[in-house]
Amino acid sequence: MTQSSEVRDGARFPRRFREAEARGRKIARALFLFTDIGKEVDEALMERVGDALLQRDELGAALAAAMRLPAGDPGRVTHAQLDQALRAAEVSRELPPALREFLEQARTVPEWVDWDRVERGAAAYRFLGRNSGDVLTLLSLIGGYRFGGPADLLVLTGGLSDGTTLRRLGETTKWSHAVTRAGGLRPGAEGWRLTVHVRAMHALINDRFEPRWDTERWGRPINQADQAATLGLFDSTVIIGCLGLGVRLTRAQRDDLMHLWRYVGRLMGVSPGWLTDVEDVRHRWNYHILLAAGGQTQAGRDLARLTLDAQAERGFGHRGAAVERLHQRYERARQASILSAFMGKDGMRDLGLRRRFPWALLLALASNTFRYRILGALPGGRERLEVRGARVQDRQLASMFHDGRPADVARLPGPRGRPPPEDRSPWGWLLRLRSVPVPAPSPPALREPSTPLPPGGGVGRTSARRRRMAALGGRPLAARSAADVQRRVLRLNSPAWPGSACRAIVRRPMPRTAPPR
Repeated sequence: MTQSSEVRDGARFPRRFREAEARGRKIARALFLFTDIGKEVDEALMERVGDALLQRDELGAALAAAMRLPAGDPGRVTHAQLDQALRAAEVSRELPPALREFLEQARTVPEWVDWDRVERGAAAYRFLGRNSGDVLTLLSLIGGYRFGGPADLLVLTGGLSDGTTLRRLGETTKWSHAVTRAGGLRPGAEGWRLTVHVRAMHALINDRFEPRWDTERWGRPINQADQAATLGLFDSTVIIGCLGLGVRLTRAQRDDLMHLWRYVGRLMGVSPGWLTDVEDVRHRWNYHILLAAGGQTQAGRDLARLTLDAQAERGFGHRGAAVERLHQRYERARQASILSAFMGKDGMRDLGLRRRFPWALLLALASNTFRYRILGALPGGRERLEVRGARVQDRQLASMFHDGRPADVARLPGPRGRPPPEDRSPWGWLLRLRSVPVPAPSPPALREPSTPLPPGGGVGRTSARRRRMAALGGRPLAARSAADVQRRVLRLNSPAWPGSACRAIVRRPMPRTAPPR
């Protein structure tokens, strides 16, 4: 599909392009430990990256424009039509042209797709077990917060905010599990449907936020360069991250994983020029994207803290509250330790996080060496590890949805220019609020009446978390208090810095219910 680009104020590339190249070279040192790519810079490839910052998914943009049309227009696409069409067995000729073309392209399987390799790639992902989630959360997601642009957009859209972070992480995890289950990427399957839904969501975010986005600074809100970088975080970065944790992956498994994510990228609307199933090619692209990336912003620091703190909110299903709290604290400490090993001293300082001793990396290396190099080498060992890995991944996913509410993967924002149709949903109030400029409340308005902390500082939160709540004059929220209160976080644009947010905490009583047994 043809991609569009544009030149603004005589500058070919956005200002973020190569603004922190020396820092990118330093970060890329770890890449050379696990790959055979050279350190030389291909200037033609760098120009491709710069141009891609101003390119978008044109089929998705046409769909977003059709969803912005007024009621009664024959070309208008509604959210209900999109949802029904994704679940239909075939593309109806009666659909609006933009939606029909969008779905026909998604349902057309390229000739290069080898379904046997796709299924083997999905099995290889399940084979990784908990390691894949650790790498995606710590190296791919939090590691990606070291660069400005995508992190600032995520804060602006409210994709991750205090109180909803764990659920958003769980929804991304649910999507990655759906595309890596047997048959998940066949047209019409759950993984295929969620992936195409994510593509539509990206198009609507571009359409909704581009008028107020600093395109000269960052490029388009969701552009082809950032999409190629994100795809690299799911394929080659997961491979080298798991190798760093001591997992043994064969060359065939690595190649099949790359092939799987190549097809996922195609469904996501990534330009064909940025799709590959050759691992070294992806590593080389990632290296040049690192050199072209922007510097650290405050948005990335805030998101890194929220993501790490959310690990202490997961529910592991222990009967005793003390054991549950201990497991939550252990999980946050474990991930902070591995994150310190991945990021190093400079990376943790950039993210504003305290560096921890990498004891969890040593445990991971020991357990993975025994599991993958000894047990996995036994007859039938790989198959048993695939079954066990899928079971572990399912448990990790369940810990992110312990409140019982179902996941809402890729919830579509309302198109620009008219009220969003999700007004009837629980999140409609938030979308309506964001469509109207609201002055930021003064700091006193953000505080609730001060309540002294009980001995020990409250229940279910880390010490640092309790200290922050006490400093704000608010009552500490217990991790298991969803039956008593509902916390809603309103994020409003602040003139202090692009993408910053002020948080107004509103608590509404909910009916008391008996805790699940």
